[in-house]
Amino acid sequence: MQKGVDIQSPFCYNNNMNKTMKEYNMSLSDKVILTDVDGVLLDWLFSFQQWMEKHGYKTVDGAEAEYDVSKRYGLGEVEKNRLVRMFNESAWIRCLPPLRDTIKYMRKLHEDHGYVFRVISSLSDDYYAQHLRTKNLIEMFGPSLWDTFVYLDTGADKDEALEQYRGTDCYWIEDKPENADLGIELGLDSILMGHDFNANYSGSAKRVTTWKEIYEIITGN
Repeated sequence: MQKGVDIQSPFCYNNNMNKTMKEYNMSLSDKVILTDVDGVLLDWLFSFQQWMEKHGYKTVDGAEAEYDVSKRYGLGEVEKNRLVRMFNESAWIRCLPPLRDTIKYMRKLHEDHGYVFRVISSLSDDYYAQHLRTKNLIEMFGPSLWDTFVYLDTGADKDEALEQYRGTDCYWIEDKPENADLGIELGLDSILMGHDFNANYSGSAKRVTTWKEIYEIITGN
């Protein structure tokens, strides 16, 4: 079994399931980085746009920078949620490309500095979609970087998943401003991955556009 993968659990892949969370969270900030996936590690939007075009949907003129898929494609809320879930549970989720310079600097953080990553991703509650995401991440970045994989339902809030890390001062990397701010409220060191849709962010999280910047923040180099 590869490190960090427990295919018996549909919600959380954890290679330390026998430890209590209290024991496991001790000194987390030393070597554990919490991270979202879509828009942070993988380029979800690029593949979603291709998938939407394949199904006959076009981006609304002038809405290219919109984060909300309903505004980007001129959809109702129900239709938007249906399509996002369909995509997240499709075979496409197995082959999302890395975002920007993610691979190089995540590997440097792991191999040169000993950091490991805990994924918290609002993907789907479908076991097989979760399995495909894990396979995608392991194939893209390697097996040893990963400590746990926590998968929430499509579009789910991350309040409960992050609450267990309250006050740990862990780095938390996210592209959605609300989730970055949530990390700040919980005493995490939030870093916001920059995109057009969060260009006007004015909160307390550090906003970056590359993993090189994240690497420099974490290592001080």
